[in-house]
Amino acid sequence: MIKKLYRKIRSSWFSEIKAEIYSLTPSITANYAQIELAERLKDPIRLERYGYKVYSQSDEDGIIAEIFRRTGTTNKKFVEFGVQNGLESNGHFLLHKGWQGLWIEGSPNYCKLIHNNFKEPIAKKQLNIVNAFIDKDNINDLISGGGMNGDIDLLSVDIDGNDYHVWKAIDCVNPRVVSIEYNAKFPPDFEWVMKYDKTHIWDMSDNHGASLKSLEILANELDYQLVGTNINGVNAFFVKKELTKDLFALPANSENLYNPPRYSSGLKYISGHSSLYYVGR
Repeated sequence: MIKKLYRKIRSSWFSEIKAEIYSLTPSITANYAQIELAERLKDPIRLERYGYKVYSQSDEDGIIAEIFRRTGTTNKKFVEFGVQNGLESNGHFLLHKGWQGLWIEGSPNYCKLIHNNFKEPIAKKQLNIVNAFIDKDNINDLISGGGMNGDIDLLSVDIDGNDYHVWKAIDCVNPRVVSIEYNAKFPPDFEWVMKYDKTHIWDMSDNHGASLKSLEILANELDYQLVGTNINGVNAFFVKKELTKDLFALPANSENLYNPPRYSSGLKYISGHSSLYYVGR
């Protein structure tokens, strides 16, 4: 049975295979949320089934690829902040695909590593690095100063704190798609936003970010539609309303698209050997 399933996995990304894995682990499917996930993975319009990891933290690479497969791209430009050393980020695989990007990172030590590990795309001016601590007052200057303005394809926000406030403040770029962390501790119908703190550094507690419902409401104000969340309950994805048409799951609200936190549930994404530096061309 296991060998047969392994052959199926090697030949397909489809969610029926993932659902079959869950059926082999009763200790996992005993949880209602996991049973619900197995059902979601059968639905071709939902984004969970398309997730995979190349260089992202978990399954974001696959979800981002699927979103742009449906909506198309324009200039293939991205802005991402909170990337640490850049190796495990949403922009890393996009660089392999020929995208042009801007990374903003607050740690000078991480920025030094980025300059060492991503010499090729930096030399080609495919990637620009800005070393700065982000807040809602400086974010537009940092993005513009990094060479990005106007229409871009992707904005990726991951600063473990003021994400909601910073996204709300951005007006120098107009992203088609936004990936942003949400605080999955709070249920999908609950509004909660971390109080803005310009000097906030995450202390590993639950005081960070915003609930999915609050991000959904903010997105509507900014003319974006919630289109999905990743399996681990970390990142939410939003698309400009004018692009969504009938391409994504409805209703487009947190109650329908929320995933609970599965940080330690065994849902670990493996993508071959560890990345130590950029191996693209």
